[in-house]
Amino acid sequence: MKLHGDITINNKLYKKGSQIPWKFMYPFFLVHMAAFGTSGFFLAYGSDGDVMFLYMHGGLAIFVYTIFYFAIFGVDEVRWMFTNATLGLFGIYSEIDWILSAFDKQAGDFPWYVHAIPFLYYILYTFLIRQAFIDISGSRNNPKRRRIVDYFYVSLSILIYSAIFFSQL
Repeated sequence: MKLHGDITINNKLYKKGSQIPWKFMYPFFLVHMAAFGTSGFFLAYGSDGDVMFLYMHGGLAIFVYTIFYFAIFGVDEVRWMFTNATLGLFGIYSEIDWILSAFDKQAGDFPWYVHAIPFLYYILYTFLIRQAFIDISGSRNNPKRRRIVDYFYVSLSILIYSAIFFSQL
């Protein structure tokens, strides 16, 4: 995995352009973001409803993750993350609604601004999962393998989203 900006890991500076093994990045970020994303979900949709704290806690974390993403993945990948997320807002809304149904709630029970932090966590986490697929499969610099991984990722996503959609009918 080639860095697109400087980053420090365990007090060791890795310069822009350095190669680092994916195993340094993904386990940490997947676990860390799952914890913060889960806490952001419960802050947003829990009984307290402290929106100010939600935005302070989640907003800061999302800002920091985004800075890391720029350094690790580069401007083009992050721009595509937000472009695809914008196109998929309704899909994300339905998935959040599906998750909330496990707590006998619906997305429509909350004002629009409460959804911003959970949506952004969702976007960042699914982006990270896709990048992990690319690096773990060794397809980042292999166009033929990358095409296969992209098709697999899209197909798996469509399968999961279809299952969620049809389970709500």
